[in-house]
Amino acid sequence: MTKIPRDRLNDYTNEAAETRRKFIKKRTGTSLSHVGNYSFDPSILPGNIENFIGVAQMPLGIAGPMLVNGEHAQGEFYVPMATTEGTLLASYSRGMRLTREAGGITTTVVDDAMQRAPVFIFENARGARDFGQWMTAQFDALKTVAATTTRSGKLRNIEQYSASKMLYLRFNFTTGDAAGQNMCGKATYAACKWIIKNYPGKISRYFLSGNMDTDKKHSQLNTLHTRGKRVIAEITIPRELLKERMRTTPEMMFAARMTSQLGGLLAGSVYNGVHSANGIASIFIATGQDEANVAESHASLVFAEITPDGDYYYSVTLPSLIVATYGGGTGLATQRECLDLLGCYGKGKVFKFAEIVAAAILCGDLSLGAAVVAGDWVSSHDELGRNRP
Repeated sequence: MTKIPRDRLNDYTNEAAETRRKFIKKRTGTSLSHVGNYSFDPSILPGNIENFIGVAQMPLGIAGPMLVNGEHAQGEFYVPMATTEGTLLASYSRGMRLTREAGGITTTVVDDAMQRAPVFIFENARGARDFGQWMTAQFDALKTVAATTTRSGKLRNIEQYSASKMLYLRFNFTTGDAAGQNMCGKATYAACKWIIKNYPGKISRYFLSGNMDTDKKHSQLNTLHTRGKRVIAEITIPRELLKERMRTTPEMMFAARMTSQLGGLLAGSVYNGVHSANGIASIFIATGQDEANVAESHASLVFAEITPDGDYYYSVTLPSLIVATYGGGTGLATQRECLDLLGCYGKGKVFKFAEIVAAAILCGDLSLGAAVVAGDWVSSHDELGRNRP
């Protein structure tokens, strides 16, 4: 049996990847010829993966053009989306056409924060309370300590939550163009070491994460307080345009929205969005985002109303959209090309990218909602989404 030398487990070369594939073929009998067919130099991969053997290829398409009237994203964009779900890009493109003819989507980034949430444990609740009072007075010192670990991260504020004899803290950072989880973890760790060294009282123990950052998990706290970028997309669709393009009316769309919200309440849903995970996941895969962040990012809040003129106002709020345009997987070969396609690769582009993602989600939600109301949902999937290999 061929073994891979230990010192080559993270050797990022074509030869090492081929050795691993041959090893797998001998062990399982499976040929990995498609997996091993890629176009980039694997030397770009350190920091992104271990035991590299090749690529998992996803179909990639373009939706659009989408017109955005943002503060950072302005103009028409063709949105790359990687998915295996037939009808998805067709539906998003339909929504993009509708919103473009309505004058474009207004987008606004209203908050920016990434967290690490340590917990400190004391002998009793009074010890935790006293520690919290001391912590309030130490913010400037902790901000200075955190800044020694990062050039991009800035400590913004520290939230405090008491329970039993514990004090949970949420260190909130801005992180520039990076998603920033690791950045925040490193900065908070440095701050915690400073706390342990300088606190005059007794701390029984602490953990770097008490899980109130809810990393890679949805939470109501992040919906309220923001994790990543909080971005809002909104538009007013003229009545006649909605009737012409979607074969429905503002009244029917609004009635369906109210009915679905009640259904979601009965089902125990924790937010009222339509299918934001579809668009966010496909854009994340295309552009090199951390795909696990879909768990937090897909929590969407929808508000709709019929205007006094009889038109349809619709908005989507993404309270915890975690995106990056620098670092992580954004510099990989195809992922960077997709970000370049949007004009969003590199520093100073993350708010622009967040606005584009939010606008795309609004388009997908409007299109699916209209398809359900107009009776096109099943027929569209029958036409475009059936696959019999």
